[in-house]
Amino acid sequence: MNNKHRKILSAVFTDPVNGNLEWRKIEALFLELVAELNEQSGSRVSFSLNGEKLDVHRPHPGKEALKYRVKDARNFLINAGVRL
Repeated sequence: MNNKHRKILSAVFTDPVNGNLEWRKIEALFLELVAELNEQSGSRVSFSLNGEKLDVHRPHPGKEALKYRVKDARNFLINAGVRL
């Protein structure tokens, strides 16, 4: 994992939740962790990692992940066994 991915991982686990992260960077982190990506209809995507699944809509028209998406990403990573 490179330094950029480590920074995003740290930002996802930061309290209070940062609602100013770019969603594409969180997706890149998931893919770096070898999560499987399944494109769905519209802006819907599904990730699976270590038996855990996350279904979300990509943000639009903005690019920032809202706080609830960051919380969902954090819970997905925790349940998949990913730690800081």
